[in-house]
Amino acid sequence: MDAEKQPLRIGLIGFGCVGQGFYDILQAQSGLDLAITRIAVKNPTKPRMLPAERFSYHADELLNDLELDLLIEVIDDPDEAFRLVSTALRQGRRVVTANKAMLARHLPELVQLQTQFGGTLLYEAAVCGSIPVIRTLDNYFIHEPLRAVSGIFNGSSNYVLTRMSAQGFGYGPALAEAQAKGFAETDPTLDMGAFDPRSKAVILAAHAYGVFLDADEVLNLGIEGIGAGDMARAAAQGRKIKVVAAVQRLPNGHVTALVTPQLVGPDSPLYTVEHEFNGVAIEAVYAGTQFLTGRGAGGHPTGSAVLADVLALQRGLRYGYTKQATAPEAQLTTELELNAYVSHPDASVLREVLTWLELPAEALRTDAHGAYAEGSVAVQQLWSWRKELRTNGIFVAREGSIRAAAPVAEAVAAVWA
Repeated sequence: MDAEKQPLRIGLIGFGCVGQGFYDILQAQSGLDLAITRIAVKNPTKPRMLPAERFSYHADELLNDLELDLLIEVIDDPDEAFRLVSTALRQGRRVVTANKAMLARHLPELVQLQTQFGGTLLYEAAVCGSIPVIRTLDNYFIHEPLRAVSGIFNGSSNYVLTRMSAQGFGYGPALAEAQAKGFAETDPTLDMGAFDPRSKAVILAAHAYGVFLDADEVLNLGIEGIGAGDMARAAAQGRKIKVVAAVQRLPNGHVTALVTPQLVGPDSPLYTVEHEFNGVAIEAVYAGTQFLTGRGAGGHPTGSAVLADVLALQRGLRYGYTKQATAPEAQLTTELELNAYVSHPDASVLREVLTWLELPAEALRTDAHGAYAEGSVAVQQLWSWRKELRTNGIFVAREGSIRAAAPVAEAVAAVWA
């Protein structure tokens, strides 16, 4: 008779929202042959749901415990996460991470470490919570050319926008409610400033196109300056405002990416994605458009993605990065434009902004809520003034997709028939 099968021994680094969510799910499941053998946390005085003897307070102790079969990293410090994950990969270990900011900045190096030392890194939980978008891109669309991967990648900002749109909340009260429910952090900058979905877009670019983008070069505009007037104007046109991340192929074959609020209508599948849910549209050349939706925030949805990665490691799954060999060039700001909606309560402030963005003065409009303008804007201008726009509370949304500037578009033949 064979010896009794031993469960996979897991070292869990981090026991916050995601770590506890994963722990809860694993405790509720039977027959998975998984055991959380050790847990490392940073703060020894923080109250926790498990007795103190279950915890280690030095993550390196788990790195040095070679009896652990795999490591799960779910902390909120991207620098420390990179140190832990890269060290584990140099040891040839199997690792699961949910740290999207760390991945967006260090993915090329981490991929190289896997190749060099034979370890394996999976990170489905880092992008869109419970939605298996990385696995879908890496397996199903492994060889198919894609026109675009876009969607709502941040449940926190989507929750705020839903409350503002459906219930008429102001930005401040909607954000406070999201924080109270655990959908937004005490410091909401990463979510409301669209830095979080920018990281996710960078990760998806590697799987959709084989392109490793620099996150700092991808334009991201958030919703900190949004007001009731923006919601009212969108509703009057039968549209909603959503923060949409997009990675798409341009007619010249280059790949671009950006994250901004966008005015979407009922014809878009994103129109009905509300509260903390995410939605991802994959536009493939042959398969057409596929749409995935699910919870994008919360411990249990993200914990379920961590569990999926653990079970995938148990089966020997690795990401292939197949498209890296034929990766196109990136074109992130130069010679690109979009149709922009720009607003601010003070018309004199907005009038100055129009000069920044090279929009004509006659584009300025006023109503009971304040001032707004619409027009074609160069992405490079938005990029150049992005910090000033944020500092001055300017709200910017796009209408439709990013595109090549007119002279360039006329000179380039379309790649797709």
